[in-house]
Amino acid sequence: MSHEAPRDPAPGSPADDPYLWLEDVTGQAALDWVRERNAETVAALTPDPAFKVLEREVREVLDDDGRIPYVVRRGRHLYNFWQDADRLRGVWRRTGLEEYRTERPEWETVLDLDALAEAEGEQWAWAGSRVLAPDHRHALVMLSRDGADACVVREFDLETLRFVEDGFTVDEAKTRAGWIDADHLWIGTDFGPGSMSPSGYPLQVRRWRRGTPLHEAETVYEGHPADLSASGWRDHTPGFERDFVVRSIDFWNQELFLLPEAPGTPQTPGAPAARPEKIDVPDDAIAGVHRDWLLVNPRSPWLGHPAGSLLAFGFDAYRAGDRTPQVLFTPDERTALAGYDWIRNHLILRTRADVSSRLELLTPGPDGWTRAPLAGVPPLSTATVTGTDPDGSDEYFLDVTGHLQPSTLYRGEAGTGGGETLKQAPALFDTDGLTVSQYFATSPDGTRVPYFVIGPEDRPGPGPALLYGYGGFEVSMVPYYSAVTGRAWLARGGTYVVAGIRGGREYGPAWHQAALGANRVRAYEDFAAVARDLTARGITTPAQLGIEGGSNGGLLMGAMLTREPELFGAVVAHVPLLDMLRFHKLLAGASWTAEYGDPDDPADRPHLEALSPYHRIRADGPPYPPLLLLTSTRDDRVHPGHARKAAARLREFGHPVLFHEHLGGGHSGATDHQQTAFNEALVHTFLWERLAPPR
Repeated sequence: MSHEAPRDPAPGSPADDPYLWLEDVTGQAALDWVRERNAETVAALTPDPAFKVLEREVREVLDDDGRIPYVVRRGRHLYNFWQDADRLRGVWRRTGLEEYRTERPEWETVLDLDALAEAEGEQWAWAGSRVLAPDHRHALVMLSRDGADACVVREFDLETLRFVEDGFTVDEAKTRAGWIDADHLWIGTDFGPGSMSPSGYPLQVRRWRRGTPLHEAETVYEGHPADLSASGWRDHTPGFERDFVVRSIDFWNQELFLLPEAPGTPQTPGAPAARPEKIDVPDDAIAGVHRDWLLVNPRSPWLGHPAGSLLAFGFDAYRAGDRTPQVLFTPDERTALAGYDWIRNHLILRTRADVSSRLELLTPGPDGWTRAPLAGVPPLSTATVTGTDPDGSDEYFLDVTGHLQPSTLYRGEAGTGGGETLKQAPALFDTDGLTVSQYFATSPDGTRVPYFVIGPEDRPGPGPALLYGYGGFEVSMVPYYSAVTGRAWLARGGTYVVAGIRGGREYGPAWHQAALGANRVRAYEDFAAVARDLTARGITTPAQLGIEGGSNGGLLMGAMLTREPELFGAVVAHVPLLDMLRFHKLLAGASWTAEYGDPDDPADRPHLEALSPYHRIRADGPPYPPLLLLTSTRDDRVHPGHARKAAARLREFGHPVLFHEHLGGGHSGATDHQQTAFNEALVHTFLWERLAPPR
């Protein structure tokens, strides 16, 4: 028998991680540690009277009753979910269009979450609803405990405004559910071993009949064990009723299936059972079906058209083999597809030119598609379609906003020759003397990186600045009005900066793909290039420049802290991803290997080890800027262990770090305005004290 000397544990292995115990989310030792850190942070940031003033001002902004109550049409009603000072958990409510047009509409309460939480002794948070068309009486209400992604599903009657006794009910899980008809659901939930993916999402699509036990629901489709998820849904469009299943292979690849007719449909005697029909589009494409049309947005070149195009096909002709598209959009180096929205007879096409919105109305006809611009979007603004009724009318609700431009909500009907301004959000901070500019930094590989600067028009010299970024998952950083940032930062004389680095979708799929996997460093180089450009332009200095990001943006913050510490004066990371050698083993982390790489794959592990902020923390070298880490015990998406362990290691090495963890709040870090105001006051007190200390 041979004997070998014991090997040093591999980086990222349990034996190499002295803080692995902090991954025990609700373990007593871990929570005791959390409470100690929370107390330290509260003691450090809240005693100054300015903290309470800031917290109150942020709460006023969040609770302001002049905010636009955004709505979704369900038949004759417009539904809205609303939170304010008197309704901390919120109220699901509804009104009609004529009433909604008034300055202060009268609302009918559908479901009061504060009352429900008190009656049931649960910290319920709103997680959405599914309403059965076309009658809009049957609803599925999703309720989350303290903001977690996992939720409870209950059937609700929109005529009696009560939960349905013995109706459809699903216990807490990361459930996917939708109506087939009044007596059947498509359901994916935790049915036991093998029914959920490694990421914690449903792999089975079942058809559940009213009055039968959930576990007896008929399995119609099942994804592969390593898949991300599977889900089913019914297209309720009159005359086009059909059922689909999507198999999500990973975050960026999926397969779309048209299901055969439901049970009970007459079949030819002796014929084999029909199988799901795969819609033969590239796995990495985004595909959708509406009425006669199949729309495909490929992420890779396809059929002679570039990635990021939007192609339209007749759905039945495509199924029969026709691959001749009608081209609805072709990108260029400055313009990308932002999305599209169907209304009854038209398509609203949303594009971005250098990150600013453009809108067109497209109309299919016997001789092809025609198009006309939708006016009313100023430069450096973002336009979003917030609601449509594609099965019933050509109505649309359009929200337009900018960094210094409070939202305006318009309502239009295509073909009627104009629209109306329904709501105008109030200006909740003083914009006199402020301006918005767009600049471009040059990354080391020559890429032009866009960023917006919001701050004083007549800048006397460098001053405190806060740079925000994300850089992943095709999330674009676009102009938007943030009254919280206005009150807490701009009104105090700070400059706010938003960077559109690679990893997002500001310039289409290629912009995202440029920072995938081993190329993640491109996003970090882009962000550092923006920081250097801000200094070169005299807008700020490294000592006065703070940075902020959350989730994947929290990973960006960790990367900046450990790679480029000399560029920044303070760092704030919300619900961050920081341990890149164990992320795939924690909660939903396995779903992100398509974005970052797989630590268990020898080809990916070296670059993940090189970029993992948790493993890059060192005791020596350039000093780190002060860091504030915020997370949530109830975050069941990004594990709070990421932030906990990083804080512990930074403390071990003597680096300046503050840590705060809400015991509720989910991935957003807060479920109500009170929590949000506290978090924002912590963040901006931390930043202002470090970037603009009193002279």
